[in-house]
Parts: sequence; structure tokens; C-alpha cells
Amino acid sequence: MAKVFFTKTITPEAVVKLYECLGIALGGKVAVKVHSGEKGNQNFLRPAFWKPMVERVNGTIVECNTAYGDAFGGVRDHTDPHRRLLKEHGWSEYFDVDLMDAEGPDLVWPVPDGKILKQNLVGKHIALYDSMLVLAHFKGHPMGGYGGSLKQLSIGCASAAGKALIHSGGKSADNIEAWDLHADKNAFPEAMADAASSVVRHFAGRIAFINVMKNLSVDCDCCTVAEDPCMKDIGILASLDPVAVDQACIDLIYGSDDPGRDHFVERVESRNGVHTIEAAAKLGFGSREYELIEVEL
Repeated sequence: MAKVFFTKTITPEAVVKLYECLGIALGGKVAVKVHSGEKGNQNFLRPAFWKPMVERVNGTIVECNTAYGDAFGGVRDHTDPHRRLLKEHGWSEYFDVDLMDAEGPDLVWPVPDGKILKQNLVGKHIALYDSMLVLAHFKGHPMGGYGGSLKQLSIGCASAAGKALIHSGGKSADNIEAWDLHADKNAFPEAMADAASSVVRHFAGRIAFINVMKNLSVDCDCCTVAEDPCMKDIGILASLDPVAVDQACIDLIYGSDDPGRDHFVERVESRNGVHTIEAAAKLGFGSREYELIEVEL
């Protein structure tokens, strides 16, 4: 059974403590996957919050370009404005930052057991790293229902073309009009699970996951104007299993008596969000069964 460590204390120091509970020492050149926040977003977790953890592993912040850009009001779909935003948000001030798909060609990773995707397109710089630390801001998502470690592994590590392929349910790597959000509620979560599996396989034994349940909006940090948080902060969770850590977060949401709980759950269920976890577990790179170990700090 997977172990998931949990604390209600949400501080930069608590993130480091939970990482240390995992008993893993990520070595070599460490890629630290965060969500750096879209221009105008008010909910993303700032660089100062992550600074002690990134320094603890001597990591490099990694991101990839988006696939939507002006169609949804974002500026991260091209390298130059994306880099300017990374600087504006403070990431470049605190850390070395690598926009992994800044120049092509993308790496093509096979997904032999994928239900939707048979290949995943990732930023080619990912091959430069020996290990990965996934730092996820757990929150809702307009299309996926929720965003946690599995989203960071899939959409987060995919190149712009890879993001289009996942969002379109495998239909297109360049046509945004192929993103039919309502045609098949299984295709997108299954494509996310497929993509995530290839990243976990690549870093097998050299990857760890931390989800921070703070600023719990139903919208993602990719939204230019996200809805304000609807629930109180819950805590930090850490695991070596991306499926278990996301499942534990979902269980904490469902078990909450917070007045905003129903609104968050509606977002998850209306987008079939839990199916990402179900599909990932079926692919075998994580388990929905876990032991929640509360850490007093």
C-alpha cells in the first residue's frame, strides 16, 4: 500500500519536512515541475513559497509552452512572452528556469499500453535531467475537473504540441479546434493518464510528488482570471506514488465539511475528473489504495 504523508501546516518549511518523510534522495540534475501561473492568475503558488524545497534538491524549475495562447487569453504559448512572464512572476529571480520545449524537436515517448495515446510529446530538455520533483498546487481545473500531480506529469511535461494532443483526446497535435470538451468525457482524462505514465516510466525510482491544498479554487492556475478559492486551505501531501497522492487529496475534499465543498465536487464530477486517477491506476503506475500518515509539525 502506498504511503501518503500529510500535514495541515502549510509553510515552505513544511514542504521540505514532508519531502524528507519520503526517504528518497533525488540526485543528479533535478527537474522541479511547478505551475508558474498564467498572466493575470491570482491563485498560483509563488516562487518564494517553493524556494526552500527547490534549494533542498538544488533543482531547476522546468516548464513547457502552452497550446492555447490568445484563444484563452494566455501569453505562455510562445517562448519569448513565456520567458518574460516567468521573469515577471519571479521564477527567474529565484531559480534556474528551463523552458523545456523552447526549441524543437520534441521528444516522442512511446505509450505502449495507452488507451488514447500511443505516444507522448514532451519538451526535449527533459532528457537532460536525472530525477524529477513534482510540486503541484492542488486545485480545480476547467477541463480536467481537478489538477494535481497527474496533471503536472501529463499536461505539465508535454510540449505545446503534446498538450494539444492530450487535450484533443489524441486527435491533433496542432489544431486547437479539435478540442471538443463535451464529445467524450473519458478521452481527456485517459489521455492525461497515458501521458503521465510515460514520464513516470522514464524517471522510475527517481521521482517524488508533493501536492499543496491551498487556494482551493475550482479553476486552474492556467486561467487568466480564476475564480477565487471556494474552500479553506487543507494541507500538504507527499508520496512516491502520483495516483495515491491525488486520490488522497480527492478523498480529503469529499470528506470535508467546508461550505464550499459541494462547489468543488461539482467541478470535479462534471468533468469526470476522478477518471484520470482511475485510468492511471489501471495502467499500473500507481495505486488508489494508500496509508495516510499525518505528520505533526
